Amino acid sequence: MLIDSHCHLHDREFFAEEQAEEMIERARKVGIKKIICIGTSHQDSLAARDFANNHNDVYWTYGIHPEATSEFHSGSRPAGPSPWAAGANSRAAALRNPPNQNSLVAIGEIGLDYHHDSASRNAQIKLFEEMLQIATDNDLPVSFHVREAFDDFFPVVENFPSIRGVVHSFTDSKKVLKRILNETEFYVGVNGLATYSTLPLPPLDRIMLETDAPFLTPVPFRGIINEPAYIKEIAEWLSQRIGLEFKIIEAETTKNARKLFGI
Repeated sequence: MLIDSHCHLHDREFFAEEQAEEMIERARKVGIKKIICIGTSHQDSLAARDFANNHNDVYWTYGIHPEATSEFHSGSRPAGPSPWAAGANSRAAALRNPPNQNSLVAIGEIGLDYHHDSASRNAQIKLFEEMLQIATDNDLPVSFHVREAFDDFFPVVENFPSIRGVVHSFTDSKKVLKRILNETEFYVGVNGLATYSTLPLPPLDRIMLETDAPFLTPVPFRGIINEPAYIKEIAEWLSQRIGLEFKIIEAETTKNARKLFGI
């Protein structure tokens, strides 16, 4: 069994409903038995929830991507029905007290993204801290999105010592990877990007396989939309890259995902 620990199959901007159903079927045929749909905004998280609740072995996360920070300006509250406390007047209260839904497995993707500076860095940090507190209060792991922002990332997470999680789609240096491995217990997301780049790899016991579908399609399928079935291609590439049998890659990465997300 393999697990796609990070995808956006629920997002109708990229996947028609029928197309998503076909992709789930293809994934199951090649041994991808569990899929996690990642929320990137309030409404997107609700879509991930609804999609997961309509499919066996599909899970969801609640997250506000750093590029969506502007949705959460001071004093605001997410529009529409909240999966958290009904009738809350503040954004923090609106996100507390998750419902008893087994398909909810994490908070994320949340973090810091300074690549485009599309949102104030201070506002990103404030929202990141708030979401980490929600994860802490509810004993949920975190899917981190960090891009060109690790200098601020490490000081923030140090203030939340009980946080566990995965650094999704790591794209930074060997030096930063070493800090993640030495200073935290976080897993590191490895996806199709690794198959056509020279990114440093973490040890197998810290690797979480993900597609980030529809993005980052692995070799040999570059140029077409990504999908959960391609986790197998990433696992096969990793097997060749580090010189271990496929079944070892399969067992270890699945163990990592199950341990973190409880699935």
